[in-house]
Amino acid sequence: MARKAAALHILVKTEQECLALKQKLAQGASFQQLAKKHSLCPSGKRGGDLGEFAQGDMAPAFDKAVFKGPELEVQGPVKTGFGYHLIKVLYKR
Repeated sequence: MARKAAALHILVKTEQECLALKQKLAQGASFQQLAKKHSLCPSGKRGGDLGEFAQGDMAPAFDKAVFKGPELEVQGPVKTGFGYHLIKVLYKR
């Protein structure tokens, strides 16, 4: 049975942009507000919410970050074919 997770993410074109957003988050900015304003992914409209997905559903680097990384901490930049992601895992099971 595949593991499942839920996560928020912000997708941008450059690593520099990703790092700048990560710094804003470290200073207390809202992940959802930054996702709505900056994310290139359609999920940005929902505050970056990807909902629940199974292990293997996402790009390999994204998948690895979600299932190997910590919950509720911002991870990234994670580079995929789509660009650079900041990822916040809500839960894994």
